[in-house]
Amino acid sequence: MREDREIILIGDRVLIDPDEDQNKTPTGLYLPPGVKEKEKAQGGFIVKTGPGFPIPHTEDIDDEPWEERGDEPHYLPLQAQEGDYAIFLRKSAIEIELESKKYLIVSHSNILLLIRENFLE
Repeated sequence: MREDREIILIGDRVLIDPDEDQNKTPTGLYLPPGVKEKEKAQGGFIVKTGPGFPIPHTEDIDDEPWEERGDEPHYLPLQAQEGDYAIFLRKSAIEIELESKKYLIVSHSNILLLIRENFLE
């Protein structure tokens, strides 16, 4: 992607570069034959993640609702990180094209498995 652009994902969304070869993950995990035929699950590398799940402010409940709050929103971070290989539910993915390359936007709750390179270290 171009350096002068920033992609900002909202909430618990992740941007995935889909794997074209759906029979086997890069780490050697084979997907069952029915997966490719029914396209229930797919794999790909996570390119970018959103900030996470929004959580309410833990300030006093007695605050006046019309008062402006100057602080930033709080988020519960996602497990998924950039560079992880994810297996996710294909039917929940939204396909987009950026600079003539196809990507998928997936909600974090539709990710079934994450494979991280430094997992065994």
